[in-house]
Amino acid sequence: MPRRGELVEYIPEPWRSKYFLSHRVGEQIYYDAPDYAHAYAMRVDAFPPDGEFACSDPDMALRQLIMEAGSDIAILEPTHSEHRLGEATAAYCTAVNEWLADNWLDSHNNWHQRWRGSICAAIEEPQSAVAEIEKWAGHPYMAQILIKAEPRPSWGDPKYDPIWAAATKHDIVVSCHLSRGEFETLPLPPVGLPSYNHDFMVTYSLLAANQVMSLIFDGVFDRFPTLRIVFVEHAFTWILPLMWRMDAIYERRKSWLNIKRKPSEYVKDHIKFTTQPLDYPEDKTELSRAFEWMECEKILLFSSDYPHWTFDDPRWLVKHLPEHAREAIMFRNGLKTYKLPDTVPVLEGQVRVF
Repeated sequence: MPRRGELVEYIPEPWRSKYFLSHRVGEQIYYDAPDYAHAYAMRVDAFPPDGEFACSDPDMALRQLIMEAGSDIAILEPTHSEHRLGEATAAYCTAVNEWLADNWLDSHNNWHQRWRGSICAAIEEPQSAVAEIEKWAGHPYMAQILIKAEPRPSWGDPKYDPIWAAATKHDIVVSCHLSRGEFETLPLPPVGLPSYNHDFMVTYSLLAANQVMSLIFDGVFDRFPTLRIVFVEHAFTWILPLMWRMDAIYERRKSWLNIKRKPSEYVKDHIKFTTQPLDYPEDKTELSRAFEWMECEKILLFSSDYPHWTFDDPRWLVKHLPEHAREAIMFRNGLKTYKLPDTVPVLEGQVRVF
């Protein structure tokens, strides 16, 4: 997260003066209770001593996430707000990318080579999104494209094809993190808007499920056979029954579906999900069976959710994964997906998970 006032100087005109100065961009609400519907839900110990926002200090993040928790490389997914106007969101993404490169991926703050950045792209404005991808895809520490799932229409619409084309051109993965902008109403169930935050926390995976179906049934992976998608913080156990249902529909309606393979095959070849949040049933054997049936070693990536209070320490998480899949989920899938180096410089005193 940027420090207060830090991001404004990066926002291009006329949007800086016309829109963002009056909206006090970067001035976050710092009250932070885990059960508050619009709180950022950060770890209390992740706030730096100067009172700035959690994860605004690269040195503190290095200590907590790399040195103490044992992560080797962290993919940074910076603030990515929605601003009602697509052009304003695009200007915000431009600013965030410049800020991230200057304040986290520079030689001073990334001397240890542990940080990797995300190219924020406003999916609402495909032309602007492509421009940002073209600008940053060659940066040595930009590891993925970051979009949101909330804007309509769904991802199978041809309007997004330029974004998928740019991603495949540069062979860079597209990631989607759960977002909760002030103008975003998600998910939107058939029965109407959720009433409370706990409704939202149970149902937000519906958004990702609909995007998975759109990607597959609308033929995106056939148009872009090397496209790779990562769903971050959308949970993952729901993908198993969704694959069952999609495959069943495919078998009965092949003549109507203009796709070349079973939907579950597209999922396992093109889509990854992160481990956080981990569904944790009372009977742990239920989770073990779900891991086995979904072939978790093919589709899961470790994620910590730092600096949220729902942070999953890698030393804790690895114990709850099937033994045969631990290395694949904890690091091998990540190395392959993000084309990360097999080794990184040793940091004295760092906790080791493996």
